[in-house]
Amino acid sequence: MKTVLVTGATAGIGEACARAFVEAGWRVIATGRRAERLDALVEELGADRVHPCVFDVRDEAARDAALADLPAEFSKIDCLVNNAGLALGTAKAQDADLGDWKTMIETNVTALISLTHALLPKLIESKAVIVNLSSVAATYPYTGGNVYGGTKAFVRQFSLGLRSDLSGTGVRVTSIEPGMVETEFTLVRTGGDQAASDTLYAGVNPLTGTDIADVVLWVASQPPHVNINALELMPVNQSFAGFQVARNGQ
Repeated sequence: MKTVLVTGATAGIGEACARAFVEAGWRVIATGRRAERLDALVEELGADRVHPCVFDVRDEAARDAALADLPAEFSKIDCLVNNAGLALGTAKAQDADLGDWKTMIETNVTALISLTHALLPKLIESKAVIVNLSSVAATYPYTGGNVYGGTKAFVRQFSLGLRSDLSGTGVRVTSIEPGMVETEFTLVRTGGDQAASDTLYAGVNPLTGTDIADVVLWVASQPPHVNINALELMPVNQSFAGFQVARNGQ
């Protein structure tokens, strides 16, 4: 039985990934900050199939302690899903909060590369699959996307760089780049504004966490000689924006 480590498994895409992989016969190491949600996953899916690791991905000491304490049956990691990430704020750069910018960088970039670096010896040994959750924001800028889009562009480029560096090891690397997915994403971004979240997704028929989880599982289930370099997906009702033009501006 194979084992996948999923970060940010307490909600949204990460939680959906945990369910999808268990249903497909995998064991899951589920990480996240909210112990009660991880406990609920264990109760739902079984302690023999899900091992909870409670830590903030930015806390390297807590992360290392949790990973050092993995049960033997969960110790061989065949797939790493770097899902944990967030957007904070919707303001333009000139009005944005610097603390929000730093938190996004620490979570979406620093924590992701730190965990990947820590696990690389294991991942190379098991010829694993690394799936990094980027975003269409990595490619298509939008007002207020500033640092969030920058972090996701980093994730995409880091994935391609890993793919190059790991050539010959048997490790596969994929960047998954979703468009609009209805999860807690907008609630987190807006500080808990449910109305803003409802307005954003109203009438769109957005992607769901399950949609993305199915894609992640498909990537991880490909034959060992097949690598999906990058995969971009959007709901049908979302497409590319036009160029902005400022009239009478500088």
